[in-house]
Amino acid sequence: MGKGHVRLADVAKAAGVSQGTASNVFSRPDVVREEVRERVLNVARELGYGGPDVKGRLLRAGRVNAIGVAAVEPLTYFFDDPWARSLMTAIGEVCDASGTGIAVVSAMNEERLAWNINSALVDGFILLCVEGGERLVELTRQRQLPFIALALGIEDETIPAIGIDNVAGGAAAARHLLELGHRNIAILSIGDVDGLVGLVAPARVDPEMDATPRERMHGYWQALAEYGIPREAVQIQGTLHDRPSTIMAMEALFSFANPPTAILAMSDKVALFAMQWLAERGLKVPEDVSIIGFDGVPEAATSLPRLTTVAQPFAEIARRSVTAILENALPEDHEALDLELVVRDSTAPPRPR
Repeated sequence: MGKGHVRLADVAKAAGVSQGTASNVFSRPDVVREEVRERVLNVARELGYGGPDVKGRLLRAGRVNAIGVAAVEPLTYFFDDPWARSLMTAIGEVCDASGTGIAVVSAMNEERLAWNINSALVDGFILLCVEGGERLVELTRQRQLPFIALALGIEDETIPAIGIDNVAGGAAAARHLLELGHRNIAILSIGDVDGLVGLVAPARVDPEMDATPRERMHGYWQALAEYGIPREAVQIQGTLHDRPSTIMAMEALFSFANPPTAILAMSDKVALFAMQWLAERGLKVPEDVSIIGFDGVPEAATSLPRLTTVAQPFAEIARRSVTAILENALPEDHEALDLELVVRDSTAPPRPR
């Protein structure tokens, strides 16, 4: 008998016990006499039986009480990125309250993607960062499990999605700086395209940027237009959403004779990198430069100075997405949740120069 084909029934027969008793040895060992338990375990080891198929048992039950969270990113993304970490924390709190498990799935490795999705022992999937993740959506659909995308930057209306109103959030951020009196404003954009690092012409935004930064940009432009400021008058410095490219962007912005008095950063992560760069050069926030971020991650509330930001409703996003999976009550269309302008210490009226 090949070891890979040993069944529980084979172990029970070889040990001279019923299949029910053999099953109890693995699932309820406390109800089996010690000598019987030891005999069954010894036989199992000799035959190469590793235990019951937990996956099969759970799937036969029709529910595993766990949710998969997947992203087209390496696993470290879930722990290193402030936005992903904040969202995972919120999802974890909702799952804890309902006794639901979480399986984190990376779709970074294309060769293992199908296996990662198909082998995940979950009742459904929450998909992060769907842009560029068409294959992830396709495989998730093939599992025929409920799934929901936490992004609205997707044209396919058949994909259930919960997201935020990036345009309104961008407009609120820019309007805040404008109401304070700033007119010399620069933008730090985010993305993952090398060609969008450095100075970005407005004409490149729509054809080249992903939906999230593109929508935030349009929100900025909307508010700027209300104050008679054309988009061409506002410098856009592209970043790869990391420290090195943010430093390059800041060095470019402050190499001019008339640097900006305020910065619109498309994420708190980039805003915090920019604040650190300014501090290292003796420039004060907000006295010399005002900065406003986007996302509302916890680090924004504890930075020095505390970062003004447009906060996402992480708790509500998590509650709705987890509930949608557990109750198989997916939204019929894309849902956009409201954002909150959180004014802290990093923005103030410009000082005369």
